[in-house]
Amino acid sequence: MSATTQHTGSCLCGAVTLSVEVASDEVAACHCSLCRRWGGGPLLALESVSTIDLVGEHNVTVYPSSDWAERGFCRHCGTHLFYRLKSGEHHAVPVGLVDQGHGWHFATQIFIDEKPGYYAFANETHDMTGDQVFAAFNAGDNN
Repeated sequence: MSATTQHTGSCLCGAVTLSVEVASDEVAACHCSLCRRWGGGPLLALESVSTIDLVGEHNVTVYPSSDWAERGFCRHCGTHLFYRLKSGEHHAVPVGLVDQGHGWHFATQIFIDEKPGYYAFANETHDMTGDQVFAAFNAGDNN
């Protein structure tokens, strides 16, 4: 995919709508313990978000989940809206928020070293350990 695409979605209750511009059709899975605790399983997200516009931002609660990142969710219905680095240079948006039949491609799994043994994806993906993720983002040395 060479051009960016625009996608829209909303939280469960409709209090927050979002529009995202993405630079890739790729979906990534994060297996870190925080993502699994946040959503009950791996986070399947768009990592190539170049812009995110939120309408109803006063309905968004942001939780600082680590020294370098925070997670946003609707304060009414709890829908997960984004994971972002506090530096503002990276947003991940759950693909289910904006999936309206687009031809997504499952391409990457991160924190593969924290993935529990009770599930596995059949897709062939680029897999990165937590240390490799931190090296790529210069975010620190633990999750």
